[in-house]
Amino acid sequence: MPPPEVHPFPLAAADLCVKCGLCLPHCPTYQQAGHEADSPRGRIMLMQGLATGRIVPSSSLERHLDGCLGCRACERVCPASVPYGELIDAGRAQLAAVLPERLRLPRLLSAVLSRRPLRRLLATLLWLYAASGLQGFLRRFHLLGRGQLARMESTMPRIERLRAPRIPPVAQPRGSVGVFIGCIGDIAERAVADDLAQLLGDCGYAADFVVAQTCCGAIDQHAGRPAMAEQLAARNIAAFGTREEPILPLATGCAATLLDYPRLAADGGKPFAKRLRDPLAFLLEHGEPLRFKPARLKVAIHEPCTQRNVIRQGDALRKLLARIPELEIVELDATSACCGAAGSHFISHPEQADALLAPKLAAAARLQPDVIVSSNIGCSLHLAAGLRRAAGEVISPELLHPLRLLARCRA
Repeated sequence: MPPPEVHPFPLAAADLCVKCGLCLPHCPTYQQAGHEADSPRGRIMLMQGLATGRIVPSSSLERHLDGCLGCRACERVCPASVPYGELIDAGRAQLAAVLPERLRLPRLLSAVLSRRPLRRLLATLLWLYAASGLQGFLRRFHLLGRGQLARMESTMPRIERLRAPRIPPVAQPRGSVGVFIGCIGDIAERAVADDLAQLLGDCGYAADFVVAQTCCGAIDQHAGRPAMAEQLAARNIAAFGTREEPILPLATGCAATLLDYPRLAADGGKPFAKRLRDPLAFLLEHGEPLRFKPARLKVAIHEPCTQRNVIRQGDALRKLLARIPELEIVELDATSACCGAAGSHFISHPEQADALLAPKLAAAARLQPDVIVSSNIGCSLHLAAGLRRAAGEVISPELLHPLRLLARCRA
């Protein structure tokens, strides 16, 4: 018998896969392991078997499904337009229905990050942890060991003190723009939100940091908790209201989940998703007033999988950077392979994640850029941790969100 489900597995969508194998050269886990069960078509077959009761849940099945990065490179090249992202989320939900213990960490993370008071408390504790010198002491003497706690701590960025976003006055605004900060962004990318507000102000737009917004739902969506992801989607749709102003997500990982709201939220999901804009694409479209000063820097672009495979507007970044005089632009990885971050994958699967990150670190050593830019917080944390392990506490090259670099170069 198939496992009990609140959300039935979409067998019709899975049946679109004809197992042609055109996705195999683009799947990072298949290229790494060479195992059919670690390929998109192999995982789809496993999920079909689980949904129909021909395969029973097991640690082996769990390992193959959890090993997926969710990079969705297979979707980009699939001739049958198989919605693989939807399938892997639904497959993990099947596992969660019969193996609830696998949800302990996602449930804890979601409980903290989706509640603003708890998120702010966490940010304060993390700031105190770093400012007190305890972080440096523990890292210097490796007192956290080598387990999952040490792994999580090694990815921790510099946390700023809590404050409201800095919103510059706009004399005669052309309009307002909603900004989706995200739960991790609320902790780790406050300066990026300030920079976007400044750049929007230069373009004549007022930034609206909607206070009632919450986590996009990615943690729950990808862990197999669709009901909780749907609740968070409904909260965000209500928070941003029914106005028609564009919504700009800071992180491409959040944007990928927000684009799934038509599936996660029957009430208001489609109108919400239609309002989403990539912030870099928005600045390119409306940024004729933007002026940049010369910057003699070599900048390496790391394009996140969510940008390349889901949003598919990566050219906007390159065109904006090309407007900065004297800037040298290079690609960190011409193969555009996944860096291994994949949400929390770089914490739960450190060996696999580090193997995927290694070519990026080698490229950074070879290219010697002054700055690496990445528009997804997960990728940035993973890259920064890798650079820190290679070079010590002072990260070189500097790792920035593209909006930070653009704001620094404002004329």
